[in-house]
Amino acid sequence: MTSLEQEFISQIEQHKGILFKISKMYMTEKDDRDDLFQEITYQLWKAFPGFRGESEFSTWLYRIALNTAIIFLKSEKRRSFIAHEDFSNHIIVQEDYDYRKEERLAEMYKAIHQLNPIDKAFIFYYLEDFSGKQIAEQMGISEGNVRVKMNRAKNKLKDILSQIKTNKH
Repeated sequence: MTSLEQEFISQIEQHKGILFKISKMYMTEKDDRDDLFQEITYQLWKAFPGFRGESEFSTWLYRIALNTAIIFLKSEKRRSFIAHEDFSNHIIVQEDYDYRKEERLAEMYKAIHQLNPIDKAFIFYYLEDFSGKQIAEQMGISEGNVRVKMNRAKNKLKDILSQIKTNKH
């Protein structure tokens, strides 16, 4: 394994939680989540030699991962990609869940799945505690526009969660 491959695997290992969250936000079925995770990893690998360190690795990763998720969601050919190297074999997957928390998370993800791809991105940034300035830089819009779009996305999510809770009872 080359030093570039080792560095890539190390970086992905450190940030795999982000990739799992994005995959879960954009895909409902486990197979699709796994495919999206692999597609994001593949796209990151393809772009990795061009990463110059002008921004934080996580900032670069967020941008590629979210763009890949949006494209993947829209794609009719979800399973048509071919990864030349399967890096997922080198990434340790460990998902220990608090099962009480899992039910609340399932409701949250069910609601998030009903949002459009852009609103999902805003909710992701919100859940990751990004500042308005960071989101503006990532999305290429003004901070004022971020506040407006973030409030709309959060309100849509609240409405959907209310409907889910109402339908449960």
